[in-house]
Amino acid sequence: MKPESKAARVLENYAFAKRDKLIPILQDIQAADGFLSKQAVLEVARHLKIPSSKVYGVATFYNQFRFKPLGRHHIMICRGTACHVKGSAAVLKMTEEALGIKAGDTTRDGLFSIEVVACIGACGLAPVISINGEFHAKITPDKIKKLVDEIKTTEKSNGAK
Repeated sequence: MKPESKAARVLENYAFAKRDKLIPILQDIQAADGFLSKQAVLEVARHLKIPSSKVYGVATFYNQFRFKPLGRHHIMICRGTACHVKGSAAVLKMTEEALGIKAGDTTRDGLFSIEVVACIGACGLAPVISINGEFHAKITPDKIKKLVDEIKTTEKSNGAK
């Protein structure tokens, strides 16, 4: 017998839900699973008796939802006005080069993911990034490269590939 999915467990809390509960359901599934899988979208559609295209349409409209799992080290790069003016484009480019992925992706080994955000809310410290919720101020391409290299070294010494 196939184990019950996290989405199915979340949906148990919404036994008689209608379409108006779609966003809270998606939020709960993402909180439980870290992202919205294709299977989860299909399960929600079936549960609410709406087309999966409608579920996907709502989920893609809001930037809070993601469709890929985050890396163990989730790097958020602010691209707000202050950060942009202070060079966050170069920081983003260096991060992508150092990890071999583009913003919105996760490395194959699951260690890193990159997300571009409109504003972190720390404009006086621009450019700013966040790695797993820890903020790094006045970041430069050299500093982000060093941070990524330090994390990679730590991960290797802890047995990651």
